[in-house]
Amino acid sequence: MMKLLRVLLYRFCLGGAVVMTASLPFSSTQAQIHKMQRSDTTAVSRSYNLNPVVVTGSGHHQRLKSTATPVHVLSSQEIREQGITTFDGALTRMMPQASMAPSSMGTFLRLNGLGNKYILILINGQKLNGDISNNVDLNRINMARVKRIEVLDGAASSLYGSDAIAGVINIITDQPTQSMISVMSDTRVSGYGQLTENVTLDIYKNGFGSYTSFSHDRADSYQTTELEYVKGSDTETQKTIAPLFTGYRSNQIGQKFTYAPNQHLALNAGLDYSYKITDRPDTRKDITGGTDYEMRYKGFRWNVGGIYKFTNRNSLQADFTVDRFRYGKEYDVATKDYAVGDYVQSKKQRMMEGNVKAILGLTKHSTTIFGADWRQDYLKASSGDIDQQVYSLAAYAQHEMRLMKDFTATLGLRLTHHETFNNHLTPKVTLMYAPQNFRFRATYSAGFRAPGLDELYYHYFSVNRGKAQISFGNQDLHPEKSHYFSLNAEYRDEVIAVSVTGYLNRINDMVVKQNVPVDDASRQMLMVEFPEMTQDQANKMVSYALYQNSDQGDIKGLQVNVSANLFRGFNLSANYAYTYARTKSGEEWTVLERSIRNTATIAANYHHVWGRYGLNVNLNGRLQSKTYYTGTYEDAPGFGIWNLHTTHSFDVARWAFIEPSLGIDNLFNKVDDRIDSSTRKYALYSPGRMLVVGLKLKFK
Repeated sequence: MMKLLRVLLYRFCLGGAVVMTASLPFSSTQAQIHKMQRSDTTAVSRSYNLNPVVVTGSGHHQRLKSTATPVHVLSSQEIREQGITTFDGALTRMMPQASMAPSSMGTFLRLNGLGNKYILILINGQKLNGDISNNVDLNRINMARVKRIEVLDGAASSLYGSDAIAGVINIITDQPTQSMISVMSDTRVSGYGQLTENVTLDIYKNGFGSYTSFSHDRADSYQTTELEYVKGSDTETQKTIAPLFTGYRSNQIGQKFTYAPNQHLALNAGLDYSYKITDRPDTRKDITGGTDYEMRYKGFRWNVGGIYKFTNRNSLQADFTVDRFRYGKEYDVATKDYAVGDYVQSKKQRMMEGNVKAILGLTKHSTTIFGADWRQDYLKASSGDIDQQVYSLAAYAQHEMRLMKDFTATLGLRLTHHETFNNHLTPKVTLMYAPQNFRFRATYSAGFRAPGLDELYYHYFSVNRGKAQISFGNQDLHPEKSHYFSLNAEYRDEVIAVSVTGYLNRINDMVVKQNVPVDDASRQMLMVEFPEMTQDQANKMVSYALYQNSDQGDIKGLQVNVSANLFRGFNLSANYAYTYARTKSGEEWTVLERSIRNTATIAANYHHVWGRYGLNVNLNGRLQSKTYYTGTYEDAPGFGIWNLHTTHSFDVARWAFIEPSLGIDNLFNKVDDRIDSSTRKYALYSPGRMLVVGLKLKFK
């Protein structure tokens, strides 16, 4: 315990030294205009808001119960009370329809049965760029400034364009708009070298705001078993140092400036820089599982934007964003070709995006949105022999109108022109009947996803453990299209909120990597395509990968969400997701890779105040059934994880706030300690029970 406290003190002192040069990423200028109410993070008092303000479902700010499209909201208060400091932790602990699989190549995220490429991640409505072999680098998301996370299920291409087939995750950031200077440090330490540190400096005066932040996140690699099966054997084992979870070190700095000279105009400019490197065991001659190199990632993102508000219901906003991301191999073991410290770049990506949107209250009971956006994507991948770019242009409109008392309809339509795939229309229709505290919603929305540059142009060759691995892109691919239908019933008042949603998501022309068998003729073709491949490697090849369109995907699901303020200071929430996901190729239906049939999250929270001291106790759990894997891989077993977290808030003075925290992750020490093998994958990545200690300090 003393060691943990010393680390906390050291990190806070370090944060204070760094904060003057740290920085903050872009945040929506609409927050400047609307100044949405929120809980004061320095107050020991606590209130439960069952009807927050959201923007993702409709494209404009409105109360949750008023939006015709259901949206899930994860508030910063709830995230903090559960002892969560990472983006993936927030989703998996609080949303049963989301799951994660971490690796050295990023995090494989699934939402409603579908993977990364079908999920659009936004920061204040602007796309987050960068992926690593279809895995997302979620460490680029700075949790120091998160106000809330909004999750929209299902296709949303009418507002957001390509990639929004499984859903949209919009991270809304926050900054104060009251005259003040404040400094905050928030530290969390737990087992296996896990540490997060967030430091912020906020200055706001006479309409000018400067928001600075620094974030550090790290974790050690760990195993749940040190054994693996000897290759080719199902009984003989040997020791390995291969980790189940890959350690890493990650830093983020950023800066945002805002200026609001009057109540009509607000301007902003921001940038952020991210750096991450893995921390894996080095290659050894006496044991398997080590690696010669670490994966290194760098991201740089900047944007400018503004909003002009003519009246309370009429505004015009514009944003321009540039997002660069690259990754590669940094060698820490000398090899035949590389020395220690050498860096070999694998992929470099760049996205440029500009958009203009008008939000208009043309009549008393309607809201109309007109918008246009342009996007240019660049990809350069030495490993895949790609140097390509593509642009898209889009125009969209949405009209939301109250047709009669308690009855609202929304119509939306987007026309996208893609440089490679020409023009595509994606409509949306929602109906909502809202008598008193009830809401009944019906939604149809179309989705569209243009194949990525890697899927079109990949020409990839590598050697792994003596085996050649080859992947080809396919320029004859068709865009993926989806049709999403949902029905929702909801009851919401100041005490309880209950929501039930059933949905069907059908996807045509899904792009998948299919294995093509190798014969003598194709071996000769492959050796011509890749002269670096030896005859021995070619002789051992059984198949190569080719991107192709499969027939269709079919995902059916049911979600139940309940949140209740049972009595003063006590809140209980429970969420359940049933997902039946499968894909069809030819005449054969197979379960969708990594899908989970049944998942639930539960959280019980108690808060009480005695004078200047506030106690918060939170018990939360995630329970899920087995995770399905295809091909020769066996399914991963289900599990239940429970966490206990307490925070102790002290308003020591008007200018100082202290909040130590103490908790236990994985109360019942659940681990997946199956012996590793070539046919085994995992769903539970916890190392077991861990003590968690945190300290938050704020001065203003």
